[in-house]
Amino acid sequence: MPRIHFQQQLAELKDKLLAMAALAQQSVESAVDAYLQRDKGLCKFVKQNEAAINTAQRELDEMAYDLLAKEQPMAVDLRFILAVIKINGDLERVGDQSMSIARRTKEILAAEPVDLPVDFAAMGEFAARMIRTALQALLDGDARLADSVREMDDEIDRMNRRAHADLLRLIQEQPRLTQQAMKGILVAKNLERIADHASNIATDVIFWIRGADVRHQLSTVMD
Repeated sequence: MPRIHFQQQLAELKDKLLAMAALAQQSVESAVDAYLQRDKGLCKFVKQNEAAINTAQRELDEMAYDLLAKEQPMAVDLRFILAVIKINGDLERVGDQSMSIARRTKEILAAEPVDLPVDFAAMGEFAARMIRTALQALLDGDARLADSVREMDDEIDRMNRRAHADLLRLIQEQPRLTQQAMKGILVAKNLERIADHASNIATDVIFWIRGADVRHQLSTVMD
């Protein structure tokens, strides 16, 4: 009976994590829309969502640490709880990065609207897709799907480098657009960091399922 109760608690922990993930996903999409549409109302929504994410993080951490202390889990269950704690932290930082995009948006509301030479919508969708895929890997217990998220990280890195180069070129050619271009550089970096957190989540899913630490494998291959 105690074992059944413990498994129920693990299921509840997973449900809470997925609920927090939904908030983080919503923050990313709303922040990108706020930037693209110059929407002050969406900026406010992202800020409110960040507060909800922070509350959820504290509650989830408390539950996870309580399970570690009281149940003293072993093997795969221990790895799952440790992975949840780490994923929880990455989701909170996704909220932080989304809030940074909302702040950049508010800073340019009074400036001249400019069509920057960067497809921020595509970058935002790619980063959001990485998060969705990483969380699907968690939901399904699918390490191969998690592997695919880590492989996607190279593409958004390329998108960020391209955005940085194109916006620096714009500053050189049209100095009057420096403010908007600099904010664009920062937004592109925020999206790249969101993708990094998705990759971290995928790494933790792999750790849970396979018991393997793959954090540095891709960078080692590239070197």
